[in-house]
This record gives sequence, C-alpha cells and structure tokens, in this order.
Amino acid sequence: MEQELSNELFICGGCNAKIGPGVLGDLLSQFPKQENPNFLVGFDSSDDAAVFRIDAETAMIQTLDFFPAMVADATLFGEIAAANALSDVFAMGGEVLTAMNIVCWPETKSTDTLGKILAGGFNKVQEAGGVLVGGHSIHDPQPKYGLSVLGRVHPDRIYRNDTCIPGDVLLLTKPLGTGIITTAYSAGEMAQDSFDQAVTSMTTLNRYAAEVLKNYTVHSCTDITGFGLLGHLSEMVSDRCSATVYADSVPCLSGAYQGAKEFLITAGGQRNRNHLEADVDFQIDDYALEEILFDPQTSGGLLVSVPVEEAAALLAEIEALGLPCGIIGEVTEKGAKKITVVH
Repeated sequence: MEQELSNELFICGGCNAKIGPGVLGDLLSQFPKQENPNFLVGFDSSDDAAVFRIDAETAMIQTLDFFPAMVADATLFGEIAAANALSDVFAMGGEVLTAMNIVCWPETKSTDTLGKILAGGFNKVQEAGGVLVGGHSIHDPQPKYGLSVLGRVHPDRIYRNDTCIPGDVLLLTKPLGTGIITTAYSAGEMAQDSFDQAVTSMTTLNRYAAEVLKNYTVHSCTDITGFGLLGHLSEMVSDRCSATVYADSVPCLSGAYQGAKEFLITAGGQRNRNHLEADVDFQIDDYALEEILFDPQTSGGLLVSVPVEEAAALLAEIEALGLPCGIIGEVTEKGAKKITVVH
C-alpha cells in the first residue's frame, strides 16, 4: 500500500479521536434548552444529527463529521471519512441531498495527496445519492477531513436514537473492531487480511441497510461511532429502559478479538470504559470482548431497535448485503444497570 500519509499522523485517527462522552456531555449541558416548534431533534438528546421541520412533508437533517487519518492511503481515507459523515443522515431515516468538504491541511504536504482524499470523498457522496457543493479548508499541522451533510426526511418518519421499547430486539448491521484493528495495523501489529476486512466495512455506506429498514417498524436507530457499541446503546436506552447484550452474538471483525487479547487497544476505548463502567454489568469473564464492546468505531453499522416479530425477516435482508451482522440483544424494562452483557 502506498504510504501517502505518515504513520505518526494516524495513531489517534478516525472516530478514536473524538472527545469522550462524559466531557462532551458536560460541555453541552451548559447551554439552555432551545425552544422552537420546528426544531425536532437537537444535541440535548445526543442524537446523530439535528432535524428542523420545513413544512408538513419535509424536515431538514443537518450533520457534520471530520477527523484525522487512520489509514495511510489518501483515497481510502477520503472514502472512510465521507462514509462516516454521511451515515448520520441514514441513521435518522433520511436521504442525502448535499455535502460540503471540511479540510485541514499542512502547508508542507503535497496537494496531490489532498486531491486523492477529496476524490475519495466525492465518490462516496455520489454513491450516497448526494451532490458535493463546496466546502472550506484551512492550514493545519495534522491532516483532517470530513463532510458537512444536508439530508431530508419526512417529519413523521424520523428515526430517533432514544425511543426503543421494552421487548424490542436489537440488531447490528456491521461488525465491531475497526478501532482496534486500524490502530494495531498502523503499529505493524495486525494482519493485512484483518485490515482489509475493516476497510470493507468502513467504506460500505449505511445507505443500503437504511433502505432495507424502510420496510420494517423501526422504534429506534443510531450508528455506532466514537462512543462504541455500549456508549451508543446507553444513549438508546436513555433513562427509560435497559438492555441485555448477547456477547456471543455480537459480530466482530477477524483479528479484533486477538488484538484486544494482546492489549492492542485504543485510548478512545478506555475513555468509553471509564465513562460507562458504572452503567454496565458484565456477566462474562472476557476482557478482550469487553474491549471490543467499548471500541470506538469509524463508519460503524446501524444499531436498530425493532419489534421481535419482525427481527428474523429483517436480519435475513441485512445478511444479504454481505457484511457480518446479527441480532445482538434485547430491550428490557428499566433495571439496576442500563446494560447487562451475558453469554
């Protein structure tokens, strides 16, 4: 693989670079609640994107995401960063309309490399059905790239991240482990085939899974990114209910478990563990699997809460998309802990 971005630039790249959920929550809690009848979804619910109603038939989805590189190949970095940013629109049940580039670039690095990053992003915006309409760039010692994305959804068909119902089944559309794998690979401690599997997952748009979901009853939906599976599931159950995760049913990328066993873990994963450990009851004795559940995901899959009677048919359609996926748990009545992890 062509080493277009030096290894020192992507040790803490991708969604592993996100500010931890505890710190972020404290910062956002300082702002007063904003009252506007058309402001349907905002940061007060820690949802994936903001939603603002235009009229009775149309609401606007607004989001942005960018981060440092976690792979050396420039085009691949552009594709992953774009797929990650676009995902928030699909997680809300919407369609992508437009996107704008966000670029931080060192004055000393070749703009030819930047051109490859932008080309990768352009390709994913087009694949998502959107139009790339511009952007903004600044000089910065560390390369960073992402998108600001505008989407559309019917006001009555928004997928919220905190509206699951006890009795629902939890389905995950992509495997876990991208943070562990990309970090270990950048240090020369992960096999090429494991990295290639992670790349396939990260560059696969959640558009395809979201299109399948439109044929089912979706009570709640979010995409798994920097807060890991357990962090985003904690937001999903909120303070209204709890969840049980079936550890043996969680799809994982090849190499992630062995990497975690060898303590090839991420700083972001440790931030997630520190923030969430009081809310999670691990009824398993498997440190490596715990790390995978805390692992920050870049361009991760959708976590969907659906009625139990629809789960098997939905799983069959998601499986047909070609990525490892699975029914990974259930939503329960509120218990002593937000999340219980069992075998």
